[in-house]
Amino acid sequence: VQLQASGGGLVQAGGSLRLSCAASGRTFSSYGMGWFRQAAGKEREFVSAISWSGGRTYYADSAKGRFTISRDNAKNTVYLQMNSLKPEDTAVYYCAAGPVALVRPGDRYEYDYWGQGTQVTVSS
Repeated sequence: VQLQASGGGLVQAGGSLRLSCAASGRTFSSYGMGWFRQAAGKEREFVSAISWSGGRTYYADSAKGRFTISRDNAKNTVYLQMNSLKPEDTAVYYCAAGPVALVRPGDRYEYDYWGQGTQVTVSS
């Protein structure tokens, strides 16, 4: 599966962005999907994940209450709605595709396919 992330940009603190990740190739609903981010000089970290059906969602503590993950299997797309953004959310955001049944949704090694990343910059 090929993944294409988009929707990043520059936003002021307190603002919102919606990231999209479009998938092509194999059946999108065969994959659990995740979002990770990597700030400059730091390791890639888990943000959120969603089961193949959308029935289960997972969030890092830093994302709870501010970010919402969703997916539209008819459109082969997963979304990350980010509200109340903070400067510490600044990073390159990556979408990833993993097994249909995610066992360790927060583990980057759970995922087999990665998009190219989209930059999110939050100014103070």
